[in-house]
Amino acid sequence: MTETSSQTTDARAELRMVSAAFDRLRQDLITDAFAFRPLPPLPDDSAVVRRLPEGGVRDFARRLPHIALGFLAFCVLASGVLQNGPDERTAFTGLFAAVPLAMTLLRPIGAWWMSVGASVAIGFAGYDFELWPWSAAGFISHITVMMVVAGRTRPRVAAEMWLITAVIGIAFTVSDGWRTSNAFPMLVLSAFALLAVSVVRSLRTTKQQVVEQVAVTEVERSRRTVLEERTTIARELHDVVAHHMSVIAIQAEAAPYRVEDPPEELTRSFAIIRENAVAALTELRRVLGVVRAEGGPGSPFGDSPEAPQPTLATLDSLLANVRSAGAEVDKVVTGVVRPLPQGVELSAYRIVQEALSNTLRHAPGADARVEIGYVPVGLGLRVVNGPPTGAVRPSPGAGHGLLGMRERVSMLDGELTAEATEDGGYEVVAFIPLAPVTDAS
Repeated sequence: MTETSSQTTDARAELRMVSAAFDRLRQDLITDAFAFRPLPPLPDDSAVVRRLPEGGVRDFARRLPHIALGFLAFCVLASGVLQNGPDERTAFTGLFAAVPLAMTLLRPIGAWWMSVGASVAIGFAGYDFELWPWSAAGFISHITVMMVVAGRTRPRVAAEMWLITAVIGIAFTVSDGWRTSNAFPMLVLSAFALLAVSVVRSLRTTKQQVVEQVAVTEVERSRRTVLEERTTIARELHDVVAHHMSVIAIQAEAAPYRVEDPPEELTRSFAIIRENAVAALTELRRVLGVVRAEGGPGSPFGDSPEAPQPTLATLDSLLANVRSAGAEVDKVVTGVVRPLPQGVELSAYRIVQEALSNTLRHAPGADARVEIGYVPVGLGLRVVNGPPTGAVRPSPGAGHGLLGMRERVSMLDGELTAEATEDGGYEVVAFIPLAPVTDAS
């Protein structure tokens, strides 16, 4: 009883496998077999097209697959007609071989079924060709059609087409054994052709997927870098905001003592202001913390976490660190030096720091120049370096320092440009707008 049940289970499993195979065959070769699927032109990044100049020549090259299939269809038609003389029989065989080839430009699966139908019709017609069941024209046409279809579909479709072709060839060979059959050459050549097409298509698909994945990874890396830089900016600006909130809290606490016999309402208002300021400080520490990002490994100007936030007044110490690293750097200040908002001072310092860090990494041995311009409507920065004089080593960083500088400038509604100079160096130019300075202020 157990053995019978096991056999029944195995039979059902085999039936499910056969049914699944027929379902896949129906989806691949029967469902929407004659759907309109025009052959696309060659892409602009293909090996043939990208080497040609822009214009009509490139447009012509992108249509090369269409021209090649059309020319082959004409040649197959001509060879079929001239195979044994221009009679009605050979005209039909040439036509039956050429039409599926031309049809692959618009309906590839339908073209293959037409090629199968033409092969069966010619085989049943029993024309006295040297080889059978495929004529010479039909032989070339059928293999070419299968190659075109395999290049536009999944590898499973190529295997299904080959199996159906094998069934047709074997059936005609067994049914009429006195003729010289070309079924074996058809199966061998088509197998190699389909295998080559499937491998090339798989390699091309894999390469395209790798390129797409690299592009997605680069976008995600850029986004992550922007988020990290914004987090760093937020942590640094925490001290700026905390300083102002502390001043507000201290002044609110001391204000009632500056007035003799202050009203109770005034004292209560200042107490509320102080409580709100202290609560804001507590929330700032809770959300952002007081941890500051340290300088990267090997950086000549890594900041201590306990150090106060730097400003343009401490720029000389930064330049001294750069000079100790072996680079000559000059500083030029124009305009009337005046105190700026702490956020502007901090961002300006970080921009100069990152620009000089890039100089040390990407232009070893080059001289640098830092220009700071104080104007009534804003602050101008320019960091320029010459071409490298030493060997440029690969940088271990992610290469997104410019994103951080742009984030800082964008936060202050400023503008930043970074580009190579004509002498092989590099320059970073930034402008941070400020409210105009008036006599009253």
